[in-house]
Amino acid sequence: MISLLFAMDRNRVIGSNNDLPWRLPKDLKFFKELTVTHSVVMGRKTFNSMGRPLPNRENIVLTRDKTFLPSGCRVIHSIETIVQWNKNSREKEWFVIGGAEIFKQILPYADRMYMTYIDEVFEGDTYFPLYNENEWTLTKKENGVKDENNPYDYYFLQYDRKR
Repeated sequence: MISLLFAMDRNRVIGSNNDLPWRLPKDLKFFKELTVTHSVVMGRKTFNSMGRPLPNRENIVLTRDKTFLPSGCRVIHSIETIVQWNKNSREKEWFVIGGAEIFKQILPYADRMYMTYIDEVFEGDTYFPLYNENEWTLTKKENGVKDENNPYDYYFLQYDRKR
Protein backbone atom coordinates (compact mmCIF):
# COMPACT_ATOMS: atom_id res chain seq x y z
CA MET A 1 0.00 0.00 0.00
CA ILE A 2 1.31 3.44 -0.91
CA SER A 3 0.41 5.98 1.76
CA LEU A 4 1.04 9.71 1.73
CA LEU A 5 1.84 11.21 5.13
CA PHE A 6 1.85 14.98 5.51
CA ALA A 7 0.60 18.01 7.43
CA MET A 8 -0.90 21.00 5.69
CA ASP A 9 -2.65 24.27 6.50
CA ARG A 10 -5.90 25.71 5.10
CA ASN A 11 -4.09 26.79 1.91
CA ARG A 12 -2.35 23.41 1.37
CA VAL A 13 1.01 24.79 2.63
CA ILE A 14 3.31 21.93 3.63
CA GLY A 15 6.63 23.76 3.87
CA SER A 16 8.57 26.98 4.04
CA ASN A 17 12.27 27.31 3.19
CA ASN A 18 12.67 23.51 3.27
CA ASP A 19 11.24 23.29 6.81
CA LEU A 20 7.85 23.07 8.51
CA PRO A 21 6.26 26.51 9.04
CA TRP A 22 4.71 25.43 12.37
CA ARG A 23 5.67 23.70 15.59
CA LEU A 24 3.28 20.88 16.41
CA PRO A 25 4.90 18.18 18.60
CA LYS A 26 1.79 15.96 18.64
CA ASP A 27 1.94 15.76 14.86
CA LEU A 28 5.59 14.69 15.04
CA LYS A 29 4.60 12.01 17.58
CA PHE A 30 1.80 10.83 15.25
CA PHE A 31 4.31 10.69 12.37
CA LYS A 32 6.75 8.63 14.41
CA GLU A 33 4.10 6.20 15.67
CA LEU A 34 2.90 5.53 12.11
CA THR A 35 6.28 5.13 10.47
CA VAL A 36 8.58 3.44 13.01
CA THR A 37 9.71 0.02 11.69
CA HIS A 38 8.27 0.85 8.23
CA SER A 39 9.70 2.26 5.01
CA VAL A 40 9.64 6.02 4.41
CA VAL A 41 10.11 7.42 0.92
CA MET A 42 11.25 11.00 0.45
CA GLY A 43 12.88 13.30 -2.03
CA ARG A 44 16.45 14.52 -1.69
CA LYS A 45 15.44 17.96 -0.40
CA THR A 46 13.25 16.41 2.30
CA PHE A 47 16.12 14.15 3.32
CA ASN A 48 18.53 17.09 3.38
CA SER A 49 16.13 19.11 5.55
CA MET A 50 16.17 16.31 8.16
CA GLY A 51 19.94 16.00 7.97
CA ARG A 52 20.06 12.29 8.73
CA PRO A 53 18.11 9.07 8.19
CA LEU A 54 15.11 8.60 10.46
CA PRO A 55 15.96 5.96 13.07
CA ASN A 56 14.23 2.58 13.14
CA ARG A 57 12.90 2.95 9.60
CA GLU A 58 14.03 2.00 6.13
CA ASN A 59 14.86 5.38 4.56
CA ILE A 60 14.41 5.52 0.79
CA VAL A 61 15.50 8.67 -1.03
CA LEU A 62 14.15 9.37 -4.50
CA THR A 63 16.47 11.57 -6.55
CA ARG A 64 17.57 12.14 -10.13
CA ASP A 65 21.10 12.78 -8.84
CA LYS A 66 23.04 9.57 -9.53
CA THR A 67 25.91 10.73 -7.28
CA PHE A 68 23.73 11.29 -4.17
CA LEU A 69 24.45 8.35 -1.87
CA PRO A 70 23.58 9.23 1.75
CA SER A 71 24.73 6.80 4.40
CA GLY A 72 22.00 4.66 5.92
CA CYS A 73 19.57 5.10 3.02
CA ARG A 74 18.45 3.25 -0.06
CA VAL A 75 18.51 5.50 -3.14
CA ILE A 76 16.13 5.12 -6.08
CA HIS A 77 15.77 7.21 -9.21
CA SER A 78 12.13 6.86 -10.32
CA ILE A 79 8.58 6.75 -8.98
CA GLU A 80 8.09 3.58 -11.02
CA THR A 81 10.42 1.75 -8.62
CA ILE A 82 8.01 2.35 -5.70
CA VAL A 83 5.01 1.50 -7.86
CA GLN A 84 6.63 -1.81 -8.84
CA TRP A 85 7.68 -2.61 -5.25
CA ASN A 86 4.08 -1.94 -4.20
CA LYS A 87 2.72 -4.31 -6.86
CA ASN A 88 5.09 -7.02 -5.65
CA SER A 89 4.37 -6.51 -1.94
CA ARG A 90 0.81 -5.28 -1.39
CA GLU A 91 0.84 -6.16 2.32
CA LYS A 92 3.64 -3.68 2.98
CA GLU A 93 2.87 -0.01 3.60
CA TRP A 94 5.19 2.50 1.94
CA PHE A 95 4.98 5.92 3.63
CA VAL A 96 5.72 8.76 1.20
CA ILE A 97 6.69 11.78 3.33
CA GLY A 98 7.54 14.49 0.80
CA GLY A 99 8.25 16.78 -0.78
CA ALA A 100 5.68 18.38 -3.01
CA GLU A 101 7.06 17.07 -6.32
CA ILE A 102 7.22 13.50 -4.99
CA PHE A 103 3.62 13.82 -3.71
CA LYS A 104 2.50 15.10 -7.11
CA GLN A 105 4.16 12.22 -8.96
CA ILE A 106 3.01 9.42 -6.64
CA LEU A 107 -0.53 10.71 -5.97
CA PRO A 108 -2.12 8.75 -8.88
CA TYR A 109 -0.77 5.52 -7.34
CA ALA A 110 -1.53 6.27 -3.69
CA ASP A 111 -3.97 4.10 -1.76
CA ARG A 112 -4.18 6.17 1.42
CA MET A 113 -3.50 9.66 2.74
CA TYR A 114 -2.71 10.44 6.36
CA MET A 115 -3.22 14.18 6.64
CA THR A 116 -2.73 16.40 9.64
CA TYR A 117 -4.97 19.31 8.75
CA ILE A 118 -3.97 22.47 10.61
CA ASP A 119 -6.81 24.97 10.73
CA GLU A 120 -4.52 27.99 10.34
CA VAL A 121 -2.82 29.91 7.55
CA PHE A 122 0.98 29.97 7.40
CA GLU A 123 3.50 31.61 5.12
CA GLY A 124 5.04 28.97 2.91
CA ASP A 125 6.54 28.17 -0.44
CA THR A 126 5.65 24.49 -0.79
CA TYR A 127 2.13 23.15 -1.30
CA PHE A 128 0.42 19.78 -1.33
CA PRO A 129 -0.84 19.15 -4.88
CA LEU A 130 -4.49 19.48 -5.80
CA TYR A 131 -6.33 16.18 -5.89
CA ASN A 132 -9.81 15.01 -6.82
CA GLU A 133 -11.70 14.75 -3.53
CA ASN A 134 -14.31 12.52 -5.20
CA GLU A 135 -11.67 9.78 -5.49
CA TRP A 136 -11.18 9.62 -1.69
CA THR A 137 -13.25 8.61 1.33
CA LEU A 138 -12.61 10.04 4.78
CA THR A 139 -12.23 6.89 6.91
CA LYS A 140 -10.90 8.37 10.17
CA LYS A 141 -10.97 11.74 11.86
CA GLU A 142 -9.46 12.55 15.23
CA ASN A 143 -9.29 15.99 16.80
CA GLY A 144 -5.80 16.96 17.87
CA VAL A 145 -5.33 18.15 21.43
CA LYS A 146 -4.70 21.88 21.54
CA ASP A 147 -2.43 22.99 24.37
CA GLU A 148 0.50 25.33 25.12
CA ASN A 149 2.85 23.20 22.98
CA ASN A 150 0.32 22.56 20.19
CA PRO A 151 -1.36 25.95 19.83
CA TYR A 152 -3.48 25.34 16.72
CA ASP A 153 -6.74 23.59 15.96
CA TYR A 154 -5.72 20.49 14.01
CA TYR A 155 -7.13 17.15 12.94
CA PHE A 156 -5.65 13.77 12.08
CA LEU A 157 -7.46 12.61 8.93
CA GLN A 158 -7.22 9.37 7.05
CA TYR A 159 -8.46 9.14 3.47
CA ASP A 160 -8.65 5.90 1.52
CA ARG A 161 -8.90 5.83 -2.24
CA LYS A 162 -12.25 4.67 -3.58
CA ARG A 163 -11.81 1.52 -5.62
